[in-house]
Amino acid sequence: MKLSILTSCLNVTACVVFTSFAALTAGAQQQRLTFQQTQGTVPSLTKTLGVISGWSDENHYIETDTKTKQMYAVDINSGERNPYTPPPRSNVNVMVKDKDVYIQYGKDEPKRLTTDTAEEKNPMLSPDGKYVAFTRKGDLYAVEVATGKEIRYTTDATDVIYNGYSSWVYFEEILGRPTKYRAFWWSPDSKHLAFMRFDDTKVPMFPINGATGQHGYTEKTRYPKAGDPNPEVKIGFVPAAGGSVVWADFNEKDDQYFGTPYWSYDGSSMMVQWMNRGQDNLKFYAVKPETGTKKETYDEKQPSWVDLDYDGRITYLEDKKHYILKSDKTGWAHYYLYTLDGKLLNPLTSGKWQVTNLLYVDEKNKVVYFTARKEASTRTDLYRVNYSGKDLKRLTFGEYSHQVQISPSGKYFITTYSNVNTPPRQTLLDNNGKVIKEIADSKSADFANFDIGKTEMITIPTDDGYNLPAVITYPVDFDQTKTYPVIFSMYGGPDAGTVTNTWKGAAIQWWANEGIIQISVDHRASGQFGKAGVALMHRNLGKWEMKDYITAAKWLKAKTWVNKKKLLITGHSYGGYMTTMALTYGADYFDYGYAGAPVTSWELYDSAYTERFMDTPKENPEGYKNASVLTYVDKYKGLLRIMHADMDDNVHMQNTIQLINKMEDANKHFELMIYPGGRHGWSATVKGKHDFTERARFYYQNLLEKPVPEELLK
Repeated sequence: MKLSILTSCLNVTACVVFTSFAALTAGAQQQRLTFQQTQGTVPSLTKTLGVISGWSDENHYIETDTKTKQMYAVDINSGERNPYTPPPRSNVNVMVKDKDVYIQYGKDEPKRLTTDTAEEKNPMLSPDGKYVAFTRKGDLYAVEVATGKEIRYTTDATDVIYNGYSSWVYFEEILGRPTKYRAFWWSPDSKHLAFMRFDDTKVPMFPINGATGQHGYTEKTRYPKAGDPNPEVKIGFVPAAGGSVVWADFNEKDDQYFGTPYWSYDGSSMMVQWMNRGQDNLKFYAVKPETGTKKETYDEKQPSWVDLDYDGRITYLEDKKHYILKSDKTGWAHYYLYTLDGKLLNPLTSGKWQVTNLLYVDEKNKVVYFTARKEASTRTDLYRVNYSGKDLKRLTFGEYSHQVQISPSGKYFITTYSNVNTPPRQTLLDNNGKVIKEIADSKSADFANFDIGKTEMITIPTDDGYNLPAVITYPVDFDQTKTYPVIFSMYGGPDAGTVTNTWKGAAIQWWANEGIIQISVDHRASGQFGKAGVALMHRNLGKWEMKDYITAAKWLKAKTWVNKKKLLITGHSYGGYMTTMALTYGADYFDYGYAGAPVTSWELYDSAYTERFMDTPKENPEGYKNASVLTYVDKYKGLLRIMHADMDDNVHMQNTIQLINKMEDANKHFELMIYPGGRHGWSATVKGKHDFTERARFYYQNLLEKPVPEELLK
């Protein structure tokens, strides 16, 4: 699932309650930031840096001006900046316009390729530029660019059968939201198109009711809740020019999942990820597109679960002999070198730390460049290692978290780096980690003139040996002889920690100005302690998160400078679940809660995400009961506000309705805010402004006990 934190806030102060809080330095300052300065609408603590997105060649990196969106090629030696336009092949754009497919070359006028009255979706250009594939009414098509000839690959789509277009649970949990439901893939040689066929016939329909108009309306979504039948899935291959579908040799009637497939480098086969319904056995199969025959090349089992990644689990090498696999089978995520037929040559990395992303493979010199959280779980660095797994070397520097762009040959890289006390900087280095030149610094000239709240990276010890990573921001002019209210912000999902040693911006300073302590804490299963820590959540969501959050609450309330009656916890989605659990299960330790779109009982959420951690309700009835907020309504006290959008198609409002029904029956006082027409996130809409304003009112009324400043209400 992507029970994710809201990331596209209309107002950055609204974002602060959903993200980890960190970090500004304190020193000899004279003035506080105004509200407008905390919003970034007027000059503040930092200047905006250009976004470095890649390299045009070995001596020029690509920088995008965030205001004008103009791209520049910047010379690494002279610093000269010239407007940059991507090469013609990568500057071909296919799009849907007025429900039809268009293709555009450079700045030429877009050329219309289809004229059907039905809407086409997800157009994708073949690697050779000859075809554009798309879906229409659940069937898969392509159009030949040169002639406009349309090719129809499938003909059996219905309201529950889709070819090349995802069933909802695959879009949300397996293939990923960035696909926009696309479930087809061109082979690198452009000879074949692979696709998934979904049959939702047995998947229960969940109604989502819209309230607009005189009679309202209903959206009917095939949404499998925990334990429900999943879609039946087949994987097919068709020749680009058209022809019969060849089906991969799997039985679609089996209870199974298929992850994102990976074409081999030359397109001769496709690596298909297969997983059982219990999600504890992952297999890879090499499938021939001409025949559909499959050969097993990898088999991994774990006692908890195995993740179906869509973010780079497999990287094929251009030698057409090897691939690099990312796996957390040892309890920590690492890279492994395999032959194409599935023979493990050796681990590339090992130890009690996590790799994150594979950035570049120098096949000539047999060196792999990757990022990892090795020096500290809250920071990211760049490393290199030989194919043999030897000569591991850290290439970045300092106690910073680094975002890296490597040059085409791996000779240079640029890091954009920061920590809680250092605004982002950009530096050019070589592949030995030698600093060549400083590129940019976002710190404003008058940074030191501002009186800002001090931020620290800390750890909070548990009674069973964990040191929980946390980041805390103190009020401006913090005085240990006084007491302050606390905003505890978290997300809380499995392997979804939010505590990072990175610069967080000026937004947190408004609440620091107002005398509120801000803290974010990651629990033992947040990913900070590897898969070994995450796996503790198996069959008991809610247990370890709440144990660790209660530990943090106790730690806070033991401090003389914390107001013992004003600890507020807040989060959205999984964070909403945690917030509602905190005000019920953990009500002895938390005083206020501000919950967004909470899951309140796990049998109400989707099959793929929930069963990964909990198994089915039939297999784990006690686990579901113990993980449900509904179980603990009798313990509720304090004050909880719940926000939910009435058309949330991810965490259905059904979750909130069932909770408030229990609360009303128990005669409990709470607050409820409904966002009509909203989905799972609403911060980038006019609703987001209202959400921020109402949140401010809640904080001022309950934590600060004073009126909301007018400038926050505008």
